[in-house]
Amino acid sequence: MKKLLLAMTMFAGTFGVFAQDGTAPAADPNAPTMSFAKDAIDYGTIKQDADGNRVFSFTNEGKTPIVISEAHGSCGCTVPTYPKEPIMPGQKAEIKVHYDTHRVGPFSKSVTVNSNAKNSPVVLRISGTVEAPATVPTASEPSTIIPTPAPTTAATTATSTPIVKSKTAATTTTAKKTTTKAKTTAKAPVKKTTTTTKKTTTVKK
Repeated sequence: MKKLLLAMTMFAGTFGVFAQDGTAPAADPNAPTMSFAKDAIDYGTIKQDADGNRVFSFTNEGKTPIVISEAHGSCGCTVPTYPKEPIMPGQKAEIKVHYDTHRVGPFSKSVTVNSNAKNSPVVLRISGTVEAPATVPTASEPSTIIPTPAPTTAATTATSTPIVKSKTAATTTTAKKTTTKAKTTAKAPVKKTTTTTKKTTTVKK
């Protein structure tokens, strides 16, 4: 029991020492401030694959240079670009943001900027809606149902074929009949002319 109390006492003393040494350093009165013209941009309603680049402008309103350590988007579709060189007091600079407008639908994203400024980190926001492209009907989708004329053509061909054959047969029959009549006429019997001679008999008295 005594050992437990001794351990707790030592822990309390150590915590007190860390609390005294771990006090936050005083703020630098000369630290710069990032002053943005606006910290949110609304894209509005835009077409798919439209220009997704926007610019946030800011000014260094301090007495020392601003050094941006990093900037990152809330997702991979939002990519910021920031100046790598120090921004001197009173100097203006830009943070460019690119949003992937190939994605259809509403969006609301953020970009976090870390620097040595008093107001770091700064959160910038973008929002808007990407419209889907209009759907154009393809040529393979007919607007009306039209019957296929192929079966009708086949039926007509099948019907017309016997008619031609029938006419041919009739012509052949007529030709045969004509030939027969010609042969019959050629073989007509020739009439024999018979001469009758009357005999005169004289009777003597």
